[in-house]
Amino acid sequence: MLSHQTIWGAIDALAEANKLTPSGLARRAGLDPTAFNKSKRLSPDGRMRWPSTESIAKILDATGSRFDEFISRIEPANGASKMPGGAFPPQQSPIPLLGFAQAGAGGFFDDGGFPAGQGWDEVDFPASPAQKPGVYALEVQGDSMMPLYRDGDVLIVEPGAQVRRGDRVVVKTREGEVMAKILMRQTSKAVELMSLNPDHPNRSFSTEDVEWIARIIWASQ
Repeated sequence: MLSHQTIWGAIDALAEANKLTPSGLARRAGLDPTAFNKSKRLSPDGRMRWPSTESIAKILDATGSRFDEFISRIEPANGASKMPGGAFPPQQSPIPLLGFAQAGAGGFFDDGGFPAGQGWDEVDFPASPAQKPGVYALEVQGDSMMPLYRDGDVLIVEPGAQVRRGDRVVVKTREGEVMAKILMRQTSKAVELMSLNPDHPNRSFSTEDVEWIARIIWASQ
């Protein structure tokens, strides 16, 4: 699960990988040298603080690191798995495949986000995810999910799976927008999402404006 500790731990690991202290990393990124100090990770009332997406973007730029490398430092506590080196596993079973643009057009899903209707392509994927009922694949289109997911990457999605804070998810709004994000918070009234691409803003929706949320369980990269 994505948490304050795992995010701050990833920042500490990035500093160590570059032979820097957290203060040295902040200084190299042009931030206040105390920005990542332990004392700055707590608010005056004792609650944990989240580092800003802007500060994360700056330290990635300063160290020449990619966002997916940063995320990989969080992965052991976070959801979606992938094969070593990003290779496709042995192909055994076909599952439905759709592009994000098609997914937003309507008519391809039921109310729960399960595949329905006609017009689906198919892609062969391993038996392990394919054995789960309703699992399907979405092909990334465009650069809005970079650097984690690139144009042409395939995401295996499991509708109906329990989603928790920190999971990577695909969300479809009632207006037909389909997006891959990180689930930050979900209540009976609202859904808050963190963008995979630091150049794109985080999103927040009223629960009634969200048609469905499905968990990403595998990604080809």
